Parts: sequence; structure tokens; C-alpha cells
Amino acid sequence: MTQIQPQGMADADRGPAMCGPAMCGHAISLVDRCMADPATEHDIALVTKQLGRFPRGMVAVGARCVCGRPLAVVTRPQLDDGTPFPTTCYLTSPEAVKAVSHLEANGVMREYNQLLNDNGTTRRAYEHAHRLYLAFRRELAIRLGDGEEHIAGTSAGGMPTRVKCLHALLAQTLVMGSGVNPIGDLTLERIQGEFSPTVCRCTTQIED
Repeated sequence: MTQIQPQGMADADRGPAMCGPAMCGHAISLVDRCMADPATEHDIALVTKQLGRFPRGMVAVGARCVCGRPLAVVTRPQLDDGTPFPTTCYLTSPEAVKAVSHLEANGVMREYNQLLNDNGTTRRAYEHAHRLYLAFRRELAIRLGDGEEHIAGTSAGGMPTRVKCLHALLAQTLVMGSGVNPIGDLTLERIQGEFSPTVCRCTTQIED
């Protein structure tokens, strides 16, 4: 059973100076919401079936399909064996994974990297998404008593300067909501014909 520490921690313990009061507050509210939906045995069984392996470090479901199945999960910053794990928002839906893989195979990441180079507004929003990811993970680490010194400054998906993994960026959009990660948002828009959190196309089944 995961032990969650009390929330009465000093703000100074909640991460580096890059996390201002507004961002830290946003991160805290996101963690509050996610930890209100802790992983159940049924969730873990479903995600195990989705991934084809046991989801080590899974502490909560960060996003669900309208049918209730997990789409993305929240993973603790430090696994039980002490292994650092920077990908806090982890995409599990096979339908989403497949749809994003189609995008990546079509060379969309080159387009998105060019967008970051050419569009200052998108680049700044992407950098903000990176900082929020770090603040979210720091808040989670505090509550779980995890160390994150080996992954400090590392978020996911290539942030803050490159687009390297659309799966990780879509996971952030699903967990934290639209308007946080511009590339995750664009990815979700591009795959609507194959995947949407508001339209159930889930195929994963387990016996009750």
C-alpha cells in the first residue's frame, strides 16, 4: 500500500525556483485530483492487460475513457526497487498508443519540431508544460516520500526543447488537461479519427 505524506509541507520543499506560486498551486491541484483516483486492483489488472506487463510504480489513474477504463496513469518518481522513473504521466490505452504511432510513422514529429523552432508562442507554452511536469512530479515525490535527484530537470517527450515522443506528450495532455502542452493538444486533435477520450473504442477486457 502506498503511503501518502501529509500535505502540510513548506513551499520551499516543493521544487526549484522555476516553480512560482501559481504553477506550484496548479501542480498541487493536479496531484490532488489524480490521487483522489488511486489505482485499484481492477485498474492495475486492466493496465497490465493493456501494456502486456505489470505497471510498476502505478499509483493513480490520471485519465479515463468515458467507459471508465484507464487511458493514462500516474507513475511514482522512484520505483519500489529505487529505480528513478521520469515518465510520470504514462500512456496505457492501446488504441491511443496505436493512433500516436501512426502519427510518428508519418513524420509528424519533424513538423512539430519545426513549429517549436518557428513559433515563439508555441515554444514558450511547451517550456511551460515542461516546468509544470517537473512541479507535478515534485509534488508527487513529496507526498510519496520518493527521491527524484537522479531525474531532476528531466521531464518527458523531449521537453523543453525537442519533440521526441508523442506518446508521452499526449499522456500529459490527458492527465493535466488541454491547454497545458501544445504539442500534446495538437496530437490529440490529429488522432480524433482513431482515438478520443470522449468516444469509447476500448478493446481491453478482463474477467471480473
